[in-house]
Amino acid sequence: MKKSKECLKGEVFINASIDKVWGLWIDPDHIKNWNIISNEWHTPIAQNDFRVGGKLYLKMEALDKSDGFDYECIYDNIIPFKEISHVGADGRKTKLDYEETPQGVKVTESFEPENHTPLDVQEAFCQSILDNFKRYVEDAE
Repeated sequence: MKKSKECLKGEVFINASIDKVWGLWIDPDHIKNWNIISNEWHTPIAQNDFRVGGKLYLKMEALDKSDGFDYECIYDNIIPFKEISHVGADGRKTKLDYEETPQGVKVTESFEPENHTPLDVQEAFCQSILDNFKRYVEDAE
C-alpha cells in the first residue's frame, strides 16, 4: 500500500463544555486515562509541552506488555478551544477541530495515514480513542 496524502477522520460529539473538553484533551494526567484503544491497552507515559513548537510524547502498550509503541509529535498550530495541529516524528500531519454545537462539542480528528497499516484499521484506531475520550469526559466530574 502506498503512502497516501488523503486524510482519514474520526469524530465525536461530547456532552460537556468546551472548557472541559479542551482541558481534559491537553492535560497529560488525564491523557493517560482516556488514550486507550481497548481495555487491554494503556498509556503509562504521557508528556505534553502544549505550545507551538512543544512536543507531545505518548507511550502506549498492551497491559500484558506483548505490544506497544511510542508516539511523538510537535505542535505547529494551536487556536485555543478551536484547533490543534501537529506533525508526527514520521512527518505525518494531524489536525483536531473543536466546535460547539447544539449536540455538544464536536471533536474531529483528521490525519494523514501511514503506509504499513490498512486504512480501515487506522481509522478504527482513531475512532476508538475518540470514543474513549468522549466517555471519559462525560463521566468526569
